[in-house]
Parts: sequence; structure tokens; C-alpha cells
Amino acid sequence: MIEVEHLSKSFTAKGRGQGRRVVAVENVSFTAADGRITALLGPNGAGKTTTLQVLATLMQPDGGAARVGGMDVLREPDAVRRQLGVLSDARGLYTRLTSRENIAYYAGLRGIAPAAAAERIERLADVLDMRELLERRTEGFSQGERMKVALARALIHEPQHLILDEPTNGLDVMSTRALRRLLLQLRAEGRCIVFSTHIMQEVEALCDEIVIVAHGKSVARGTATELRAATGAATLEDAFVQLALAPPARPQ
Repeated sequence: MIEVEHLSKSFTAKGRGQGRRVVAVENVSFTAADGRITALLGPNGAGKTTTLQVLATLMQPDGGAARVGGMDVLREPDAVRRQLGVLSDARGLYTRLTSRENIAYYAGLRGIAPAAAAERIERLADVLDMRELLERRTEGFSQGERMKVALARALIHEPQHLILDEPTNGLDVMSTRALRRLLLQLRAEGRCIVFSTHIMQEVEALCDEIVIVAHGKSVARGTATELRAATGAATLEDAFVQLALAPPARPQ
């Protein structure tokens, strides 16, 4: 289970307006249960990526709390990382290494024995339809090819919790379908998956619950059916627009 409670984070602006505090996340709260896929939706600049980076222990919050598997991201960051697989929007790969070498290197960092890592790489290559990429250096890979390697790298240690930031970005139709099958399989195995995307079709097809973030706050949560009913919208996209683009509530 992933738990976020009243999370806040701000930054100091650089360049013009230097020294000004910019609020990225002001009050985000949600729970992502095991055996479910939870979507984190919001317009650009809403605070989604900052929230995911806090969960991934890549930055520290100013306030609130975040826990992964009951472990606090501030007090127990190493324990959190051991049970967390992360695919962020930074897809950096070692371009002089092959796909197999990139994945095996991360497996080694995770303490996975070479024989076990080799077996897992073969299995992931089939699931992600990337067998023809394994022995190629990643330099010059397309965005979709890089994404497949980054996904395999995030999954190599078989984490209980997954954070996926726009994982289908750059994937073709067949690869997207393969990823969907994989995520549904992981959900059936009881994994906890937090999934950020702008593609409503993916949310409808995959996600059990939706959390909408806007103005640095969590403004709504529920199933797609519940959000449509709450807004009277005909589609999830229309419901999202109503909820995410509404003016922020004024303090009482």
C-alpha cells in the first residue's frame, strides 16, 4: 500500500523572479491499495511528478507524510527503495551498453544473482516484446525502445510497489497492449501500482481508482463511473476537465 497524507513541497524560483517560493504541492492526499491500479491525473504543473518523486525518495517533502508498504519515505528511504520500482519521465540509459547489460547492471545493484537476473531478463523480454533489442546498444534507440528497456529495469527486482509516470509514452499499439497485459497480471498478483498518464483511454482500461490533482491539491477521487456521476459528465475526459480546471477553493 502507498499512502500520501497532506503532502506539501515548494521550490525557490531561479532566473527571473529569483528567490520567490513556488508551491508545487500544497495538500495532496490519497491511498493506493495492493492489488489495484491507481491513476494520478492532473494538468501540467498540477504537482503529479513532484508527488511521485517524493514517493520515490528523490526529494524530501516540506510537510505531510508519504509511506510505501508502511515505511516512511523520510525515515526509511533505503527500505522504501528496495520494494519500489520506478519509471519516471527521465528515461536515462547507459548508451554504450546493450539493453541486456543495462538491465543486468540494475539487477546487480539490487543484489540479484546473475543467474536469476538472466532468467528474469528473458521473461521480461518476452512480456515487453523486446527480444530483438537485448543485444543492441541503446544509443540511437527510439523513444518507445528506450521505454521498454526502462520498464524492464524498473521491474527486474520484482517490486511489490510500482510508480509509473506515463509508461506508454512513445510505445506503439502492440507494445501498449503488451504493457496493459503486464500491468493487469501484476495487479492480479497483488502488486500496488500508481500510474500517471494523460491518456483517458488507458485510465478507463486499466485503473481501479482515479485521483485528480490540481493546483497542488488532490481535488477528487473515485472510479471513472463515480467521477462521471459526480460531475454529470458523459465522459471521463469531460469529468476530468470540470474537476481539474475548476478555480481553486478560497480559504474560509
